[in-house]
Amino acid sequence: MTLAAEHQPESDTESPTNDNDRITSGSLAGRGMFAIVGASFVIGALSWLPSGSINWARWVIVTLLVYVAGTYAVARIVESPRQATDRLATAIVTSAFALVLLPLISVVWTVVDKGSNRFDWQFYSETMRGVVGEGGGAYHGIVGTLIITGLTTLFAVPFGLFTAIYLVEYGGNGRFARAVTGLVDVMTGIPSIVAGLFAYALFVLIDGPGHRSGLAGAIALTLLMTPVVVRASEEMLRLVPNELREASYALGVPKWKTIAKIVLPTAIAGILTGVVLAIARVIGETAPLLVTAGLAQGTNWNPLDGRMTTLPVYTYQAYKFPTLPPSASIDRAWAAALTLVIIVAVLFTTARILSSILKPQGLK
Repeated sequence: MTLAAEHQPESDTESPTNDNDRITSGSLAGRGMFAIVGASFVIGALSWLPSGSINWARWVIVTLLVYVAGTYAVARIVESPRQATDRLATAIVTSAFALVLLPLISVVWTVVDKGSNRFDWQFYSETMRGVVGEGGGAYHGIVGTLIITGLTTLFAVPFGLFTAIYLVEYGGNGRFARAVTGLVDVMTGIPSIVAGLFAYALFVLIDGPGHRSGLAGAIALTLLMTPVVVRASEEMLRLVPNELREASYALGVPKWKTIAKIVLPTAIAGILTGVVLAIARVIGETAPLLVTAGLAQGTNWNPLDGRMTTLPVYTYQAYKFPTLPPSASIDRAWAAALTLVIIVAVLFTTARILSSILKPQGLK
């Protein structure tokens, strides 16, 4: 009887001594969070008033610190300690995201703002042949960028995709597959200038010293782009469920046909995204193209012979060695940078559209 009395449950009329220990003691969502965010901005703005000038860095840092501390403090009062800890973690993650996003927004805004000074038809229809001061354009740079990047994609995508297929579908855990994986890891960290010197040395052996061509630039960029394609494609292929492969094998479908008809269509969305990321990785390279493709004042449509200008080299040349007046060269450099951003944005949009079109039915 005594043992039963000791284990008898407590009366339902008893309540916790501290209401804040309950999971649902209050709610900070909605207007409460908006009030905290607004107060954080105001306090951040007040931090630069004593200096008399706007200090954006101080404003952002003070705002984020007040937001994190204020969210936790108010959540401790209104809600429970458990909810306050959850709010604190959410505030830290949100602040970190905002802190990373701000430089990106600043860069894009600066490029658009300064590049719009020469965002006109003349810039996209004329070259720099015979231009000394104002005027001129980057038509030859756009042509060179599209040709060299297109050749690089033509070389790197098949090599990278086939390598990824071998590593995932055939290599397994073999010694050769591990060696290829290690080599890909090493190639991922190769400095771009080393790739340019390698391509230059290769064409010097073939054509002699002083060789400059778009093909040499494409070979240099291929060394940089291929490992990115391999890594991205390999990860996407590994995400394809093995059940799909096993079902295809059970129906008597050969392995190569399973890869072509089942595995690749299933992973095509991620592969296209990885290819576009790889293109974005190399389309802005300058050092290897200075060594291999050089700089030209006119348009060169032949990638096998002669110097070929690209937008990164054009930007570097205009910014580093401005003509008179210097403002004209600086405007051309910013406009070329804006053109590069637009090309990458168009590539990403095209990849997303193709991913939606080529994705197999039934996959989300």
